[in-house]
Amino acid sequence: MSAKSKPIPSSSRVVPIRAEPIELAQFLKFAGAAESGGQAKQAIADGEVRLNGVIETRKGKKLVAGDKVTFAGQTLVVQVP
Repeated sequence: MSAKSKPIPSSSRVVPIRAEPIELAQFLKFAGAAESGGQAKQAIADGEVRLNGVIETRKGKKLVAGDKVTFAGQTLVVQVP
């Protein structure tokens, strides 16, 4: 099963992006999970963000369709139309 066809858990919110990859900090801001790019970068640096269940501290980490980002009690799923 490819990343694009994985089932999305009901507790997750799908966030469509125009093209992949997208950087983690940009994605958090775009999805509205962080108020600013600075807040997103700080949260990542502080270890508050999980990517596919693992703490991610690289703000420039590239995300692709199917990746799951958890931050501030919400899980966001990257989707490319």
